[in-house]
Amino acid sequence: MRIDLHTHSAVSDGTDAPADLVRAAERAGLDVIALTDHDTMDGIAEAVATGEEVGVHVVAGMEVSTRFRGRSVHLLAYGADITHPGLAAELTHIRAGRDDRLGPVLAKLAELGVPVTREQVMTQVGGSPSIGRPHIADALVAAGHVADRTEAFDRYLADGGPAHVPRYAVELTRGIDLVREAGGVTVLAHPWGRSTGEVMTPDVIRMLAYEHHLDGIEVDHQDHDAAAREQLRTLAGDLGLLPTGSSDHHGLGKVDHELGCNTTDPDVYAELMGRLKRS
Repeated sequence: MRIDLHTHSAVSDGTDAPADLVRAAERAGLDVIALTDHDTMDGIAEAVATGEEVGVHVVAGMEVSTRFRGRSVHLLAYGADITHPGLAAELTHIRAGRDDRLGPVLAKLAELGVPVTREQVMTQVGGSPSIGRPHIADALVAAGHVADRTEAFDRYLADGGPAHVPRYAVELTRGIDLVREAGGVTVLAHPWGRSTGEVMTPDVIRMLAYEHHLDGIEVDHQDHDAAAREQLRTLAGDLGLLPTGSSDHHGLGKVDHELGCNTTDPDVYAELMGRLKRS
């Protein structure tokens, strides 16, 4: 059984419709995928229906925008009740923060000599309820200012970059607590990738596991080299956390993240699903 527990569709910042993503997963030889769009589950129904047609089981998930000690941290949430009042309110606040940030980012880009309009960005957003920096990056690509998303982030949009503008994100500990209250299971996404590793120390992960009942950490991810994976797997074992693996696939929006490039062990997946049933 091949299992990929972190993928994105065009409902957030991927490039494939949910149905097309699931069909691509089937062609890639995957038996299970989790659709984990940013701060929304709007694509789940379409993905599940297509999965039933092609024989791919779709796990309902999302990647929640959180913050810890001033740094952005992504939290994978599986099986949470999206109508839970506390969780629903935070997700609404997070998505509003994404929209509020757009104007200031565009103003900075104009000052830097690489202007794009709100209309150009919204063309990239399409019907997504979750506007993200990748959509701005895609607008920069379409306008001919950069070659791809990677260049857009490296030159302008990354945290601390010249066009970066902070936005609202729920505190990580509260995010974990809310997902659990909503009946979900939580896994830290790529905890030692990008700048996250500076704040997601072993002691912090231990605190999250013991005090907030974090369920797992994403070990096998393209942002983690072999040494990081070995250390994270050992840490997961010591703390009783589920060590997951996944692609973080975004379609054409992210290179070197092909579906199934990293997978989750079937026994780990079975335990994750068991925790969902028990919650």
